[in-house]
Amino acid sequence: MNEFDERPLLSVTGAGHRYGDIYGCRDVSFDLWPGEVLAVVGESGSGKTTLLGMLAQQLSVDEGSVRYRTGDDLVELSSLSEREVRRLWRTEWGFVHQHAADGLRMHVSAGGNIGEPLMANGARHYGTIRARAEEWLARVEIPADRIDDPPSTFSGGMRQRLQIARNLVFGPRLVFMDEPTSGLDVSVQARLLDLLRSLVADLGLAVVIVTHDLAVARLISHRTLVMKDGAVIESGLTDRVLDDPHAAYTQLLVSSILQG
Repeated sequence: MNEFDERPLLSVTGAGHRYGDIYGCRDVSFDLWPGEVLAVVGESGSGKTTLLGMLAQQLSVDEGSVRYRTGDDLVELSSLSEREVRRLWRTEWGFVHQHAADGLRMHVSAGGNIGEPLMANGARHYGTIRARAEEWLARVEIPADRIDDPPSTFSGGMRQRLQIARNLVFGPRLVFMDEPTSGLDVSVQARLLDLLRSLVADLGLAVVIVTHDLAVARLISHRTLVMKDGAVIESGLTDRVLDDPHAAYTQLLVSSILQG
């Protein structure tokens, strides 16, 4: 039995996406369990962002399969209608963008940004919605007195924490993260990673996180996929991959960090 769950939440087999005649990624296979964080690492152009887009149904699955567990069944995502995929985004999936402005309504209040996903899932009582927004502001370490302020007035770190609250407030099962700490100061990154690690553990989330930063992968993920030229060239438990890399490319990535 897997340490997280006996059945995977997401099962990927031989999956690939093409841009015309060129593969952005191909022949990717892995399972993801509830409560598990999977990091996808590699340099720019390695295929990691294409893989994330394919998993999130923002790009087509041109070969292989990507299946997601709904109830007792693993359902082929490419077989779902647009309406069914939208329902997953509303009720079970979250996406934390690299740039918080892409995941927030910048001129809507912080409370409104958190409240909108609740309303999309049927919440109607203003007092209840506001109370949940206050609870989540506290969870992501934003002062309660900023609830009526728009994120356009927030710092970069606060915006990213607000985006996390907006994505987690409705209780998703699976969250995609695209370079969530990129562009933030080192101290802000550390604070954000501590927060993410705590929330993932508390909520039992399954997470796929794309990052070029191996330190981020080490701090937050259980397993790591290393990508190069659209293919997974190494995978395994994160500590094993980073402490004892087998592939020459992974060895170069790790040594570049150590030398830096």
